[in-house]
Amino acid sequence: MSYRLLDNDVLLDAKSTQYVLRVKDLPNHDRPREKMLAAGAASLSQAELVAVLWGVGTRSEEVLAMAKRTLQEYGAKALLHETNAAQLSETLGIPITKACQLVAAMELGRRSYATGRGGEPLQVRTADQAYHFFRSMGGHSKEQLRGLYLGSHYQVIYDEVISIGSLTSNVVHPREVFQPAISHGAVAVIIAHNHPSGSLELSTADVEVTRQLVGAGKILGIDLLDHIIITAESYKSILEDL
Repeated sequence: MSYRLLDNDVLLDAKSTQYVLRVKDLPNHDRPREKMLAAGAASLSQAELVAVLWGVGTRSEEVLAMAKRTLQEYGAKALLHETNAAQLSETLGIPITKACQLVAAMELGRRSYATGRGGEPLQVRTADQAYHFFRSMGGHSKEQLRGLYLGSHYQVIYDEVISIGSLTSNVVHPREVFQPAISHGAVAVIIAHNHPSGSLELSTADVEVTRQLVGAGKILGIDLLDHIIITAESYKSILEDL
């Protein structure tokens, strides 16, 4: 006879006696998988869809909480275009297996559906269009720098979270911004970062970073089309003031 360990609801260790509420503790109609079976995938939030994909969390973080944190800190659109599982794992502090699952799922989505209407690639030609693409960043609690990489016809070919944290010229190096452009054959870049404070006022670091990237782009032959500040309500183009 083989022993079989049962999955108990409460797991305690020597370091902590805090109980972590898990999906199993929710009523059946609130559990992501059961909701999907009862009402279809469209009834689930993005975090619930990720939770279904992952199945379980870790000993320190319940799966639904991890999914919500991932979407809040990284952004749903950024996840859609992420291809580097190792970077995703390191940035968010999630297991590499879960990062691989997310990247694989997003790759399936990219291959199955076009990014624009009528099957045409999404194009970004104006600051308003760029803001529409980046606007979800305005609700993030942490400052984030993202790059939108364009082809010769202004079509979006790649989107990457470049860094998370305060924006300074010491932290944001041109190679981090332009390396994805070289890897994906982009001819132009639009970068954006959010101000969680809600202010659109330019900082010294905003101006220094922008000027540095404009100069680096000229050397590489890759245009920095814009650098946009995003808030929950509006946006501002830094290049317009330079």
